[in-house]
Amino acid sequence: MNAIELMTYEHTFIRRMLTVMRNFSYQLMKDPGMDVSDAPKMIEFVRQYADKHHHGKEEDLLFNRMVDHLGSAAEKLVKHGMLVEHDLGRLHMKLMEEGIEAFKAGDDTARLDIIGNAIAYTQLLDRHISKEDDMVYPFSWRHFDEKMIHLINEETKAFEVKASEAGIQEHYLTLLEDMEAKYHK
Repeated sequence: MNAIELMTYEHTFIRRMLTVMRNFSYQLMKDPGMDVSDAPKMIEFVRQYADKHHHGKEEDLLFNRMVDHLGSAAEKLVKHGMLVEHDLGRLHMKLMEEGIEAFKAGDDTARLDIIGNAIAYTQLLDRHISKEDDMVYPFSWRHFDEKMIHLINEETKAFEVKASEAGIQEHYLTLLEDMEAKYHK
């Protein structure tokens, strides 16, 4: 599996968490007494698996090379598109986390902040993933030379080995399965 195939594959897990977050949000909307203790686990998945693990590869191994080697169109796509959306996703998680804390402290209106930011994140990331799968990744692979593709593939393999040794993939995919079991339609 090359770097692009792997990152596309990881999108399937991220999208599954987006479904969990949407289902959780719906339940929270319907049940005023709902326990929100699973929400920080969803945020952890987003921050550690989707952002640090997945976006880490994109930002450190792919996007920077697109900016450096593929011209102004790639630079605009990355700097004014993909990276802005990564940052916006991080903001939604921060605001969702703040909403959770306020809700736990007794502010029932903070339910809106939890739901609103969870849903905004799911919509942002779903569109973001589609752009990467359909446009960004194929564009990069069409325009990089074989040497660059080989370098990115090798660095991605090394990144994955290190993450596997730390148990990242196993831990977060198990967390995802646990959350799916609790928050399914």
